[in-house]
Amino acid sequence: MSLIALSLACPADAKPRPHRPAPHDKAPIAKPAAVIPFMLGGNPSTYKPLPRQDLLITHATVLDGAGHRFDDADVVSRDGKIVAIGPHLDGGNARVIDAKGRWVTPGLIDPHSHNGTYSMPLTSIDNESGDVSEMSGPIAADTWIEHAINTQDASFIYALQGGVTTLQVLPGSTPQIGGRAVTLHTIPATTVAAMKFPNAPQGLKMSCGENAKGYFGGKGQKPTSRQGEMANFRDVFSQAVAYRGMWEHYQKDPHGPPPTRDLKLDTLAATLDGDLRVQVHCYRADDMAEIQALATEFGFKITAFHHAVEGYKNPELFTKTDTCAVVWSDWWGFKMEANDGIRENAALLDAAGACVTMHSDSPVIGQWLNIEAAKAAGAGRHMGLAEPPEHIIKWITSNPAKVLGLEDRIGTLAPGYNADIVIWSGDPFSIYTKADTVLIDGAIAYDRYDPAYQPLSDFQLGRKAGGVQ
Repeated sequence: MSLIALSLACPADAKPRPHRPAPHDKAPIAKPAAVIPFMLGGNPSTYKPLPRQDLLITHATVLDGAGHRFDDADVVSRDGKIVAIGPHLDGGNARVIDAKGRWVTPGLIDPHSHNGTYSMPLTSIDNESGDVSEMSGPIAADTWIEHAINTQDASFIYALQGGVTTLQVLPGSTPQIGGRAVTLHTIPATTVAAMKFPNAPQGLKMSCGENAKGYFGGKGQKPTSRQGEMANFRDVFSQAVAYRGMWEHYQKDPHGPPPTRDLKLDTLAATLDGDLRVQVHCYRADDMAEIQALATEFGFKITAFHHAVEGYKNPELFTKTDTCAVVWSDWWGFKMEANDGIRENAALLDAAGACVTMHSDSPVIGQWLNIEAAKAAGAGRHMGLAEPPEHIIKWITSNPAKVLGLEDRIGTLAPGYNADIVIWSGDPFSIYTKADTVLIDGAIAYDRYDPAYQPLSDFQLGRKAGGVQ
């Protein structure tokens, strides 16, 4: 076509016509996205690391949490991550901390805490101050413990001073299904969201045995027996299977009305999907076997049995299913189902190949997890199951990290891991040793010798070194 013809066909002031696709060009109308609500809820983490600087820790005895010991070694952290471990490292412009004669480990991890919900000293004075359990019924799967935590509980600070950098707060064990757990850093904050470990997997607390039947049975409610407890479990998980099926059908064809939402069944459907890590309070070996059978029936995995005082009677309950044993060193006999507890429990389970971790379940023990591990290891040593410090440290670092689903981020001193580090005054398994310096994400969160790094909660205001003012 000539330029004259083209100019006549398309005048300079002509407006372009909108493109009108032919009928066969029309894009298909997208179906509305079906939002599955099982994991909706809760406040996202707003945690931000404390002000940090690159560090070179020198001449320390290092236990890396993965089973290795390094003598006269250095540790380098940069931008909140571990960079290297070994002798004679170059830290560049990093601040140097001379740890000669001292020991270095990963930050300790408590997989079973009630800090913030069973706050000392308030709960010991006034039980109404506690929020550890929702007691209105045996199935409290719709509750989230993060909605109840008092961040001013001094137990968080005491745990930090004991070398604990991460802990999981669980609901109590009176309900059969106590609700959802939360994983926190032990840093001062005014909101739970500011303490929440970013993107940590969420847990679910379940319990078996005496607590539920004793409490609810005493009120004339079901369960009044262990068989009643199992009936409740099977009933509510059967409902969850049906509920999940309705949402799966809706996801495939979202044009109809969505199913009516049920917050309890949201939690249990998420459990069936493997999105919640199941933490079960259980003492007796036979009870643990029954709960494993329940998990097999409904197709979910138990992450850990907590307390597990009879774990030594049947280690295969743990090893065959890769279930961790979260135990005390020596609690026993305080109720009937704890009567067969033995001090060698942790060592025997460990020797059988089970994943073993220590836990607190108490704001007092939460300050001494390293001594809990030392006592449990000592009991094993007396019966011929001696393990070195580089192995025992796993019970309070890398193994509980596995319980929380954070084994690729914390619990081990290795390149790429978060720089959660404790510098101890000596062997961490000695009663005379204290945590000198505690780092979280490469930032000093506590230092025994520097008042600038000695945080206080509101409960501690007015205290002086010499006592209460």
